[in-house]
Amino acid sequence: MHTDSTALASQSRPQQARRPLPSATRVRLAVLALGLAGAGATQAFDFGPFSLTGFAKAEALRVSNYCDNCQVVAGADKQFSWADQIGANKPYGAGNTHVTLFEPWLGAKFDLGKGFKLSGLLSQRWRDGKEDIPGFWYDRNIALSHEDYGSLRIGAMSTRAWSVADYPYGTNIGVADVWASSGAGYGLLSQAVRYTSRIFDVLDGDLVLEATYDRGNTAFKINKPRFWELYAQFHKGELVVDAFYQDARNGNPQAWGHGPFKSLTPFPADDVKLGPSGQSIAMVMARYNIDSRIEISGGLRRNRWSGAHAVITTQGPPNDLWNNPFNVDWGGALDFPQADGTTLRVNNPGYAAVSVDLMAGLRYKLGAWTAHTGLAYLGTASTKNPSERGQSNSALVNTVGLNYTVLEGLQVYGMAGMVHYGRKGLSPMSMPGNSAFTNVDSRVSSNGNWFGLGALYVF
Repeated sequence: MHTDSTALASQSRPQQARRPLPSATRVRLAVLALGLAGAGATQAFDFGPFSLTGFAKAEALRVSNYCDNCQVVAGADKQFSWADQIGANKPYGAGNTHVTLFEPWLGAKFDLGKGFKLSGLLSQRWRDGKEDIPGFWYDRNIALSHEDYGSLRIGAMSTRAWSVADYPYGTNIGVADVWASSGAGYGLLSQAVRYTSRIFDVLDGDLVLEATYDRGNTAFKINKPRFWELYAQFHKGELVVDAFYQDARNGNPQAWGHGPFKSLTPFPADDVKLGPSGQSIAMVMARYNIDSRIEISGGLRRNRWSGAHAVITTQGPPNDLWNNPFNVDWGGALDFPQADGTTLRVNNPGYAAVSVDLMAGLRYKLGAWTAHTGLAYLGTASTKNPSERGQSNSALVNTVGLNYTVLEGLQVYGMAGMVHYGRKGLSPMSMPGNSAFTNVDSRVSSNGNWFGLGALYVF
C-alpha cells in the first residue's frame, strides 16, 4: 500500500517485534531433492493422497524498555524522516507482549508411474487471528518430480534464504526473526518457478542444487520486477552447509527478509514516476552435530541495497502518497549525468548501502529437555548517504532458552534475551523498524532484555 505524511504504513513492513517462528520448510535433504516443502510433522493426518500438517503456537513475553507507539507519527515507516521523532514525555519501561500463530499445510501427492510424481502444497499463516501478510500465500503451488531428474515447482512459495534461516537455524537457537527476517532478502514469492536437482554424490557427501525465479507484477513495464535465488545444500555425515544468493530488481525496497517480492509499489500507474531499485544477499550457514546431544551452528550474510529515491506518486488532498523509499537523504539532491550531456537533479535521493550480519548458536539435548543459546549481530552499513539513516548503528542480540517435550508434537518452553545497540538512534540498516524483533526501540534505549513462556504444537 502507499504511504502518506499522516498515516504512514509501508507495504507489508513490520514495526512491531516478530518473535521466533516455526517455518513451513523443515526440509530434510532427501525431501528437498524432490522440491517438496513439508512441516516435519510428527503427527500428520493422512487421507488418501492428501496430508494435513501444521503448527499452533502461543507465547507471552515481559520486555524491559518497552515503548508502545513512541514516535510522534504512529505507525510511520522507518524510512521516512518524519518517522524519526519520539514524542515528548512518552513513557517507556517494562511491558507485556504476546503472539499466537497458526499455520496448516495441506499437501497432495500422486504417483504417475515411471518414477514421476505430481504434488501440491497449500499453506497460510495467521497471526493473532489475522492473515499474517495480507494478500500473500505461504504456499500455493504444484510440482512434478522424478528421482533421476529432480523437480519443477510452480506457484506461490517461500524463499529458501528466509525459510531455512528461520528453521532449522534461527528457531533452534532462539534468533529466528532477528536473523531470518532481517537483511536485504525477500521471504515470499507469488509467481515463482523453482527447479531442484536430484542428489549428487560430491566429496563423499550429498549435494542438492536449486534455482528459483519470480517475475513479480508483470503490469510494471518500465521498472520490470525480477527475482533470482540460487541455493545449494551440502550434507556429509553430521555436517550440513547451506549457501544462498538472492538478486532482485524492482521489488518493494525493504530490509525485511520475510517480506514478499512483487513490485516497487502495488500500483502499475506509478511505473512511469519511479526509478529502478535493486537489492541482494549472499549468505552461507552451517550446522554440525558434535554428538547426539550437541549441535553448533553459524552464519554469515552480506546485504546490498541500491537505495530508492523518495517520490510523491499522487498529490493530495487529503495527503500526498509516496512510494517505498530506502536510505534517503531527505532534503538533499543529487545530479545524474544524462546521455545527451545534461544532468538530471533528483530530490530526496536514495543511496546504495552494504552491510554484513553474523549468527552463531549452540544446542544441547538431554532426553526430553533441550537447552540452547543464540547470537545474532546486525552490522553497521557502508553508504555515501550524508544523512544518518541507521548506517552507523549495530545490534547484538543474545538469547537463551529451555524446551521440554511434554508428548509427541507438544513442547513448552521458556526463554530470555537481550539486545545491545551500538548507539541510540535509528536502528541498523538491516532492521525493518526501530523496535523490530525485540520490542526495544533503539531511539529510546541502547539496551533491553526480555523473558517469557510459550507452547508449540506441531501436527
